Amino acid sequence: MPDSRTDLAVVNYAAEPNSVELREIPRTTIKSDEVLLEVEAVGVCGSDLHMWQGGVSWEMTYPVVLGHEFCGRIREIGDDVQGWQEGDRAVSETSAIIDPRSPLSRRGLYNLDPSRKGYGALVDGAMRNYVAVPQRILHHLPDGVPCEHAALTEPCCVAYNAVVHNGNIRPGDRILVIGPGPIGIFSAHLAKIAGAEVAVAGLTSDATRLQVAEKYGCTPLTDEVEEWARSGDGLGCDGVIDAAGASGALQTAIEVVRPAGWISKVGWGPQPLDFSLDPLVQKNVTLQGSFSHNWPMWETVIAMMAGGQLDVTPALGGIWPLDEWHHAFETMHNREIVKAVLTPLSSPE
Repeated sequence: MPDSRTDLAVVNYAAEPNSVELREIPRTTIKSDEVLLEVEAVGVCGSDLHMWQGGVSWEMTYPVVLGHEFCGRIREIGDDVQGWQEGDRAVSETSAIIDPRSPLSRRGLYNLDPSRKGYGALVDGAMRNYVAVPQRILHHLPDGVPCEHAALTEPCCVAYNAVVHNGNIRPGDRILVIGPGPIGIFSAHLAKIAGAEVAVAGLTSDATRLQVAEKYGCTPLTDEVEEWARSGDGLGCDGVIDAAGASGALQTAIEVVRPAGWISKVGWGPQPLDFSLDPLVQKNVTLQGSFSHNWPMWETVIAMMAGGQLDVTPALGGIWPLDEWHHAFETMHNREIVKAVLTPLSSPE
């Protein structure tokens, strides 16, 4: 059983830019309905980069340990936990605190509960050696899924929600994904699995990430977005995944989607819209927001990973020990890779 020593953790201590550093913190303890998870791998999310750079558009607690994409092994079990043993491999969802009495939680939509508090923003996250996790959000990790892959389950679930649950893809559809970040890349991969013809649009500075999109069988685009969208019958693409978040991305999505098409908006962006939504009305387009994920999505994505149908390998750009978090953040921020993973166990204590 772990002792009461301190942990090293990547901590966001203020809202100002560059307010992230490696700090020594007390090692966490668990409640009766929680397990103590020894973190083997934790993914770096675009939101982690936004918090590092400052200017986030969501509620935060300071200081807070970053990291909400993680997996590991159970090292301690609370008195009320059942179905788990010490040494079990597990991957965790992000909804650290919810109101179980909420009407949304009772429907299984706890990800949309207004009182929800997630790891790495309002609750200390997993960029450290040990994290306390409620049993209700733990999933068994199959032996065939490496920990560095399992750490990417969460962004794959975000993409699954945007593409499968909130999208409307049929085999043969033409789907445009705007934004070749992790969510965009995984959204494109899932759209391909669903049988669509897929293009991924980005900036010229996204060249390396667009090459990853090509590895998933997608068409990379920079300036030829509208030409690709109308290269079928001229009416536009069937659906658009807005994984960029900037208001200009939504404007492009409305311009290139066909009449009676759909847009699934999963990207965050604080900028106000500076264009008319009249074309959305005129074309009878469905605009759907997409946020987070819930239990059945996780079970499906884990099964797809274990079965080899969903492959995160092309998107995994590098693995760093926790004490090299800054290098990992910079590499991902500079768009040299799609996804970075940190491994706390390989960092010196």
